[in-house]
Amino acid sequence: MNQIKYQKRWDLESLFMGGSDSASFLLHIKQLENKISEWEVMIFPTLKTVDDAYEIAEILGFIGEVRAELSQASSFITCLLAQNTTDQQAQLLRGQISTLQARYDVVIQQIQNNLVKIKPDLWTKLLETEELKGFKYILTKWREHSEAQLSSEAQKLYSALSLDGYHGWGQLYQSFISTIKVKVKLGESEKEFSVGQAINLRSHHDEAVRKEAHFALEVKWDETKDHFAKILNHIAGFRLQVYQNRGLKNVLEEPLMKNRIKPETLDTMWSAVSKAKEPFISYLNQKAKIQGTPKMRSYNFWAPMSVVNKEIRFEEAVGDIIEQFSSFGPELEALTKRAVAENWIEAENRVNKSPIAFCASFPMSGESRIFMTFGGSMGNVLTLAHELGHAYHNHAMGSVNGLNKQYPMSIAETASTFCELIFLDAAIQKAQSDEEKLTLLDEKLKRSVMNFMNIHSRFIFEKRFYEEREQGIVSSERLNQLMKESINDGYCSSVDHSSIHSWIWTPHFYNTKEPFYNFPYTFGYLFALSIYAKWKEVGAEFEKDFINLLRDSGSMSTEDLVMKHLGEDITLTSFWEKGIQICLKDVEEFNMISNFINR
Repeated sequence: MNQIKYQKRWDLESLFMGGSDSASFLLHIKQLENKISEWEVMIFPTLKTVDDAYEIAEILGFIGEVRAELSQASSFITCLLAQNTTDQQAQLLRGQISTLQARYDVVIQQIQNNLVKIKPDLWTKLLETEELKGFKYILTKWREHSEAQLSSEAQKLYSALSLDGYHGWGQLYQSFISTIKVKVKLGESEKEFSVGQAINLRSHHDEAVRKEAHFALEVKWDETKDHFAKILNHIAGFRLQVYQNRGLKNVLEEPLMKNRIKPETLDTMWSAVSKAKEPFISYLNQKAKIQGTPKMRSYNFWAPMSVVNKEIRFEEAVGDIIEQFSSFGPELEALTKRAVAENWIEAENRVNKSPIAFCASFPMSGESRIFMTFGGSMGNVLTLAHELGHAYHNHAMGSVNGLNKQYPMSIAETASTFCELIFLDAAIQKAQSDEEKLTLLDEKLKRSVMNFMNIHSRFIFEKRFYEEREQGIVSSERLNQLMKESINDGYCSSVDHSSIHSWIWTPHFYNTKEPFYNFPYTFGYLFALSIYAKWKEVGAEFEKDFINLLRDSGSMSTEDLVMKHLGEDITLTSFWEKGIQICLKDVEEFNMISNFINR
């Protein structure tokens, strides 16, 4: 039988032909600039009656259109720079897009300020009109948050300074870390790797290679830590200054608003997670015992359970993912087949690629692009399944108005995590031996530990870092110390040889668009587990309900979304415990099988 051959390189030409020298992309930028220029001089209409609702609807439609065009352009630049970090022309184009984004943000601020001036009684009536009821949530939030916004003049200054300052530091981080090369000894030879390739070695079957790669990276981070500390401090300093000018009392106010969740929801989630860590410590100890060490060593965490060095071919991974996704529903299966057939996936293992996997949305063409480095491990397969889940979410939002397409990060990891669960649980069910089942349970539990312990440690670190940054610059040595303490707290001191430089190679700390991009992962993970349990109850018809949930994710608060589609109150501990219980059963099964095999 002939084996199906899948491309490992994506197709960007169908989006804009010519790469960073694309004439069609330059035309797209020019047209976008003209629209924003026209918008900047537009006079906001004086609204007197509910009959004027259509004028607001026209403005909102225009906002959605421009947002989609900006997203299309930004995603294209992100893809160009990810596939080739040395693309200087793409760097220049990113600067142009950043400028247009800043101008767009200023206009949005002005529109919000004008909407706030509408009298409350008229405002209430306007939101109930046929033209505006679909935008009720986002318009209400604009009005509620207006007091925490900068003035129009301050917003213009912020946008201008953020290009070369705030966002500039974030872009410098991406460029800097993408150019770093790491030399790792492999037996008698030494080979040079990109950061992404070196990190992939943590799942190598040979402990000597994992250990060598871990410490080679640590040496490299120690050499560059002062540069990264400067970048992180400047990003945080800029953010804190803006918060102060907006009257925000603490650094969690903005991320909570962005994620559309209440403070009590976040507190309840972390409280439930903290109470459930003991079983995961037992899993880490059990795995360490199997590996012949008294305690889990961080460079062994991603190690495969099997001693057999089985490299998974890309074709095999894609075929298995399609097969498992088909068990959920026809739309997920069709979307995955389309992604493969139309070459949406960049998976080639080569140098000069970014180390960060992602899925980019292209709303104007109704497509996505998936970026990763496929090295043949089960972790790589799950990354591919994860990013295809993001593409599925983008697909679900296809018919939604541009203004309601922007869903919070608390929901952004839901479809991706759900797709990982589909693949893993199906593979576990099909396992033909205890050894194979143990390996797959291990892969699943790694993700539980990442969300219960690693993400928690990131949250703890970022919170403590910002508290200290308010008092002044935080040195690289102090950042190392904060990271070490946070990891010990997040993991309950259950891991040795942790990377005290995690604050360097965790890109989320340098994200200038999404502060505290850590807790949304744990939220999305536990939320996905609850949805997964719901699917098992409902059966084959559940895909329609899931798509409806994803479709609503940009137009509701997170609490209301979960209540509408799952009938659950996420401010209660009981909601979080349902997802946690699924994870605890995995621990019990892992420990039972491993004890049986190794007795």
